[in-house]
Amino acid sequence: MRRISSSIEIAASPDLVWPHIAQFDRWPAWGLSITAVESNADQVAPGVTGRVRTPVGFWLPFTIEDVTPESYWDWRVAGVRATGHHLEPTAIGTRVRFTAPWIVAPYTVMMAASLRKLKREVEES
Repeated sequence: MRRISSSIEIAASPDLVWPHIAQFDRWPAWGLSITAVESNADQVAPGVTGRVRTPVGFWLPFTIEDVTPESYWDWRVAGVRATGHHLEPTAIGTRVRFTAPWIVAPYTVMMAASLRKLKREVEES
């Protein structure tokens, strides 16, 4: 399936960016589509399940699928393949790229805004 993407460069190494995108308690700080996370785990790992609360108050179940520490993770939300989270080292830090199914192309606006918040969150910490 074709994917859409949005990316940003962050002036921090992947090992400093990773906790922000991998630890559940940090997601609401930068993820515009998530206001809360509930899971028996603290961070992404293959097979971890939980649920996220959307800004309109709906809780949606999730399952973490593939994880490559400090590099990549993806998930299914409500049974649908959702966002992929990619970290790529660069000369000045890390390129963070989010991907999603092309069918949700308008979601690129939300991905880009979340990436900007993530950049601020990481670079100010």
